[in-house]
Amino acid sequence: MTRTLSPACPASTERRRFGGLLPHRMLRWRRPVWWQEIAIIAVGYWIYTLGRNAVPEQEATAFRHGRSIQHLQDVLRLNWERSINHFVAGTEWLAQILDYYYATLHFAVTIAVMVWLFLRRAHVYRGARTVLVATTMFGLLGFYLYPTAPPRLLPQYGYVDTLVRFHTWGSLADPSIAEHSNQFAAMPSLHVAWALWCGIAIHTCARRQWVRVLGLAYPFATLVVIVGTANHFLLDAVGGAAIVALGFGLQWLLSGHGAFVAPVGVNRWASAGTP
Repeated sequence: MTRTLSPACPASTERRRFGGLLPHRMLRWRRPVWWQEIAIIAVGYWIYTLGRNAVPEQEATAFRHGRSIQHLQDVLRLNWERSINHFVAGTEWLAQILDYYYATLHFAVTIAVMVWLFLRRAHVYRGARTVLVATTMFGLLGFYLYPTAPPRLLPQYGYVDTLVRFHTWGSLADPSIAEHSNQFAAMPSLHVAWALWCGIAIHTCARRQWVRVLGLAYPFATLVVIVGTANHFLLDAVGGAAIVALGFGLQWLLSGHGAFVAPVGVNRWASAGTP
Protein backbone atom coordinates (compact mmCIF):
# COMPACT_ATOMS: atom_id res chain seq x y z
CA MET A 1 0.00 0.00 0.00
CA THR A 2 1.42 3.35 -1.04
CA ARG A 3 1.43 6.02 1.60
CA THR A 4 0.37 9.51 0.49
CA LEU A 5 2.11 12.48 2.08
CA SER A 6 -0.02 15.57 2.56
CA PRO A 7 1.64 18.83 1.63
CA ALA A 8 2.77 21.03 4.48
CA CYS A 9 0.57 24.02 5.18
CA PRO A 10 2.45 27.26 4.41
CA ALA A 11 0.65 29.07 7.19
CA SER A 12 2.04 26.62 9.74
CA THR A 13 5.62 26.68 8.52
CA GLU A 14 6.20 30.29 7.62
CA ARG A 15 6.82 32.77 10.37
CA ARG A 16 4.42 35.65 10.19
CA ARG A 17 6.13 38.88 9.26
CA PHE A 18 5.89 41.66 11.85
CA GLY A 19 3.47 44.24 10.48
CA GLY A 20 3.94 47.08 12.93
CA LEU A 21 1.92 48.26 15.90
CA LEU A 22 -0.28 50.68 14.00
CA PRO A 23 -3.56 49.46 12.45
CA HIS A 24 -3.16 48.23 8.88
CA ARG A 25 -5.43 50.95 7.49
CA MET A 26 -3.04 53.61 8.82
CA LEU A 27 -0.08 52.00 7.05
CA ARG A 28 -1.50 52.00 3.55
CA TRP A 29 -0.32 54.53 0.99
CA ARG A 30 -1.93 57.95 1.13
CA ARG A 31 -0.40 60.92 -0.57
CA PRO A 32 0.62 63.46 2.10
CA VAL A 33 -1.43 66.67 2.16
CA TRP A 34 0.64 69.84 2.43
CA TRP A 35 -1.52 71.71 4.95
CA GLN A 36 -1.75 68.67 7.21
CA GLU A 37 2.00 68.25 7.16
CA ILE A 38 2.61 71.92 7.89
CA ALA A 39 0.17 71.71 10.80
CA ILE A 40 1.87 68.57 12.17
CA ILE A 41 5.33 70.11 11.90
CA ALA A 42 4.20 73.45 13.35
CA VAL A 43 2.49 71.83 16.34
CA GLY A 44 5.42 69.48 16.86
CA TYR A 45 7.94 72.31 16.79
CA TRP A 46 5.75 74.41 19.10
CA ILE A 47 5.63 71.56 21.61
CA TYR A 48 9.37 71.04 21.23
CA THR A 49 10.09 74.74 21.80
CA LEU A 50 7.83 74.92 24.85
CA GLY A 51 9.34 71.77 26.29
CA ARG A 52 12.93 72.75 25.49
CA ASN A 53 12.64 76.12 27.17
CA ALA A 54 10.38 74.94 30.00
CA VAL A 55 12.95 72.42 31.17
CA PRO A 56 14.58 73.81 34.33
CA GLU A 57 18.03 74.94 33.36
CA GLN A 58 19.54 73.65 36.64
CA GLU A 59 22.69 75.66 36.17
CA ALA A 60 24.77 73.92 38.85
CA THR A 61 23.73 70.48 37.56
CA ALA A 62 24.40 71.45 33.95
CA PHE A 63 27.93 72.67 34.75
CA ARG A 64 28.60 69.51 36.75
CA HIS A 65 27.49 67.38 33.82
CA GLY A 66 29.65 69.44 31.46
CA ARG A 67 32.70 68.91 33.65
CA SER A 68 31.91 65.20 33.87
CA ILE A 69 31.79 64.86 30.09
CA GLN A 70 35.07 66.75 29.78
CA HIS A 71 36.67 64.44 32.35
CA LEU A 72 35.35 61.33 30.59
CA GLN A 73 36.67 62.52 27.25
CA ASP A 74 40.06 63.20 28.83
CA VAL A 75 40.09 59.67 30.23
CA LEU A 76 39.12 58.26 26.82
CA ARG A 77 41.70 60.51 25.11
CA LEU A 78 39.00 62.17 23.03
CA ASN A 79 40.22 65.62 24.04
CA TRP A 80 41.33 66.80 20.60
CA GLU A 81 38.38 69.20 20.47
CA ARG A 82 40.34 72.07 21.98
CA SER A 83 42.93 71.91 19.22
CA ILE A 84 40.20 72.20 16.56
CA ASN A 85 38.46 74.97 18.51
CA HIS A 86 41.69 76.96 18.89
CA PHE A 87 42.48 76.58 15.18
CA VAL A 88 39.03 77.86 14.24
CA ALA A 89 39.16 80.70 16.77
CA GLY A 90 42.56 81.78 15.42
CA THR A 91 41.22 82.17 11.85
CA GLU A 92 38.48 84.78 11.83
CA TRP A 93 37.06 84.11 8.35
CA LEU A 94 36.83 80.40 9.10
CA ALA A 95 35.21 81.04 12.47
CA GLN A 96 32.65 83.33 10.86
CA ILE A 97 31.74 80.69 8.26
CA LEU A 98 31.36 77.97 10.89
CA ASP A 99 29.37 80.25 13.19
CA TYR A 100 26.84 81.12 10.48
CA TYR A 101 26.72 77.46 9.42
CA TYR A 102 25.82 76.57 13.01
CA ALA A 103 23.19 79.31 13.30
CA THR A 104 21.41 78.77 9.96
CA LEU A 105 21.91 75.43 8.20
CA HIS A 106 20.54 73.45 11.14
CA PHE A 107 17.04 74.58 10.18
CA ALA A 108 17.48 75.49 6.51
CA VAL A 109 18.84 72.14 5.31
CA THR A 110 16.39 70.11 7.39
CA ILE A 111 13.40 72.04 6.03
CA ALA A 112 14.77 71.80 2.47
CA VAL A 113 15.14 68.01 2.73
CA MET A 114 11.62 67.64 4.12
CA VAL A 115 10.16 69.72 1.25
CA TRP A 116 12.17 67.70 -1.28
CA LEU A 117 10.92 64.41 0.15
CA PHE A 118 7.35 65.72 0.18
CA LEU A 119 7.48 66.82 -3.46
CA ARG A 120 9.73 64.19 -5.07
CA ARG A 121 9.69 61.15 -2.77
CA ALA A 122 6.16 61.25 -1.39
CA HIS A 123 6.05 57.45 -0.94
CA VAL A 124 8.64 57.60 1.86
CA TYR A 125 7.88 61.06 3.24
CA ARG A 126 5.68 59.94 6.14
CA GLY A 127 8.16 57.37 7.38
CA ALA A 128 11.03 59.85 7.20
CA ARG A 129 8.97 62.52 8.95
CA THR A 130 8.10 60.09 11.73
CA VAL A 131 11.80 59.42 12.30
CA LEU A 132 12.58 63.15 12.49
CA VAL A 133 9.75 63.90 14.92
CA ALA A 134 10.65 60.95 17.14
CA THR A 135 14.33 61.92 17.09
CA THR A 136 13.46 65.46 18.18
CA MET A 137 11.27 64.24 21.04
CA PHE A 138 14.02 61.90 22.23
CA GLY A 139 16.34 64.91 22.18
CA LEU A 140 13.91 66.88 24.34
CA LEU A 141 13.86 64.00 26.81
CA GLY A 142 17.66 64.09 26.91
CA PHE A 143 17.64 67.83 27.66
CA TYR A 144 15.28 67.19 30.57
CA LEU A 145 17.14 64.24 32.05
CA TYR A 146 20.68 65.45 31.48
CA PRO A 147 21.07 69.27 31.25
CA THR A 148 24.62 69.94 30.11
CA ALA A 149 26.76 73.04 29.81
CA PRO A 150 28.46 73.19 26.39
CA PRO A 151 32.24 73.60 26.11
CA ARG A 152 31.94 77.32 25.27
CA LEU A 153 30.58 77.90 28.79
CA LEU A 154 33.54 76.11 30.37
CA PRO A 155 36.44 78.54 29.73
CA GLN A 156 38.48 76.94 32.51
CA TYR A 157 39.26 74.14 30.05
CA GLY A 158 40.55 76.55 27.44
CA TYR A 159 37.61 76.63 25.02
CA VAL A 160 36.88 79.78 23.00
CA ASP A 161 33.30 80.86 22.28
CA THR A 162 33.68 81.94 18.66
CA LEU A 163 30.15 83.38 18.55
CA VAL A 164 31.06 85.82 21.31
CA ARG A 165 34.57 86.59 20.12
CA PHE A 166 33.49 87.53 16.61
CA HIS A 167 30.02 88.88 17.50
CA THR A 168 28.30 86.50 15.12
CA TRP A 169 24.57 86.85 14.57
CA GLY A 170 22.70 84.29 16.64
CA SER A 171 25.08 84.37 19.59
CA LEU A 172 23.52 83.27 22.85
CA ALA A 173 25.54 86.02 24.50
CA ASP A 174 22.89 88.38 23.09
CA PRO A 175 20.29 88.74 25.90
CA SER A 176 17.41 89.01 23.41
CA ILE A 177 18.35 85.56 22.06
CA ALA A 178 19.49 83.91 25.27
CA GLU A 179 16.22 84.63 27.06
CA HIS A 180 14.34 82.51 24.50
CA SER A 181 16.67 79.53 24.58
CA ASN A 182 17.93 76.97 27.05
CA GLN A 183 21.72 77.21 26.88
CA PHE A 184 22.08 73.87 28.64
CA ALA A 185 20.26 71.84 25.96
CA ALA A 186 23.49 70.30 24.67
CA MET A 187 23.19 66.56 25.30
CA PRO A 188 22.30 65.06 22.88
CA SER A 189 23.26 67.27 19.96
CA LEU A 190 20.22 67.91 17.77
CA HIS A 191 22.49 69.62 15.25
CA VAL A 192 24.18 66.28 14.63
CA ALA A 193 20.94 64.32 14.91
CA TRP A 194 19.10 66.40 12.30
CA ALA A 195 22.17 66.52 10.04
CA LEU A 196 22.48 62.73 10.22
CA TRP A 197 18.78 62.35 9.36
CA CYS A 198 19.27 64.67 6.36
CA GLY A 199 22.37 62.80 5.24
CA ILE A 200 20.66 59.41 5.39
CA ALA A 201 17.59 60.72 3.55
CA ILE A 202 19.67 62.31 0.78
CA HIS A 203 21.96 59.31 0.37
CA THR A 204 19.02 56.90 0.27
CA CYS A 205 16.69 58.83 -2.02
CA ALA A 206 18.87 60.91 -4.36
CA ARG A 207 19.57 59.65 -7.89
CA ARG A 208 22.83 61.49 -8.66
CA GLN A 209 25.93 60.01 -7.10
CA TRP A 210 27.51 63.36 -6.24
CA VAL A 211 24.36 64.42 -4.39
CA ARG A 212 24.40 61.20 -2.40
CA VAL A 213 28.05 61.76 -1.47
CA LEU A 214 27.26 65.34 -0.49
CA GLY A 215 24.47 64.03 1.74
CA LEU A 216 26.89 61.75 3.57
CA ALA A 217 29.38 64.60 3.96
CA TYR A 218 26.85 66.92 5.59
CA PRO A 219 26.70 65.28 9.07
CA PHE A 220 30.50 65.02 9.16
CA ALA A 221 30.78 68.73 8.32
CA THR A 222 28.27 69.48 11.08
CA LEU A 223 30.38 67.50 13.53
CA VAL A 224 33.40 69.66 12.67
CA VAL A 225 31.30 72.80 13.10
CA ILE A 226 29.88 71.97 16.53
CA VAL A 227 33.34 71.02 17.80
CA GLY A 228 35.17 73.91 16.16
CA THR A 229 32.75 76.49 17.60
CA ALA A 230 32.76 74.83 21.06
CA ASN A 231 28.99 74.42 21.04
CA HIS A 232 29.07 70.68 21.76
CA PHE A 233 31.28 67.94 23.10
CA LEU A 234 32.09 64.96 20.93
CA LEU A 235 29.98 62.80 23.23
CA ASP A 236 27.03 65.12 22.59
CA ALA A 237 27.38 64.13 18.93
CA VAL A 238 27.40 60.46 19.93
CA GLY A 239 24.18 61.13 21.82
CA GLY A 240 22.73 62.75 18.69
CA ALA A 241 23.52 59.67 16.62
CA ALA A 242 21.93 57.49 19.31
CA ILE A 243 18.59 59.31 19.24
CA VAL A 244 18.50 59.05 15.43
CA ALA A 245 18.87 55.29 15.82
CA LEU A 246 16.04 55.34 18.36
CA GLY A 247 13.92 57.36 15.93
CA PHE A 248 14.42 54.81 13.16
CA GLY A 249 13.71 52.01 15.63
CA LEU A 250 10.44 53.57 16.75
CA GLN A 251 9.35 54.15 13.16
CA TRP A 252 10.00 50.49 12.35
CA LEU A 253 8.14 49.40 15.47
CA LEU A 254 5.09 51.42 14.44
CA SER A 255 5.06 50.47 10.75
CA GLY A 256 6.87 47.15 10.49
CA HIS A 257 9.11 48.42 7.68
CA GLY A 258 12.00 50.81 7.19
CA ALA A 259 11.50 54.55 6.92
CA PHE A 260 12.57 54.57 3.26
CA VAL A 261 10.57 51.50 2.20
CA ALA A 262 7.41 52.18 0.21
CA PRO A 263 4.23 51.41 2.21
CA VAL A 264 1.49 49.01 1.14
CA GLY A 265 -0.53 50.14 -1.86
CA VAL A 266 1.86 52.83 -3.09
CA ASN A 267 1.19 54.06 -6.61
CA ARG A 268 3.81 53.26 -9.23
CA TRP A 269 4.18 56.93 -10.17
CA ALA A 270 4.78 57.92 -6.57
CA SER A 271 7.99 55.90 -6.33
CA ALA A 272 9.26 56.65 -9.82
CA GLY A 273 12.85 57.82 -10.03
CA THR A 274 13.99 56.45 -6.68
CA PRO A 275 17.22 54.41 -6.84
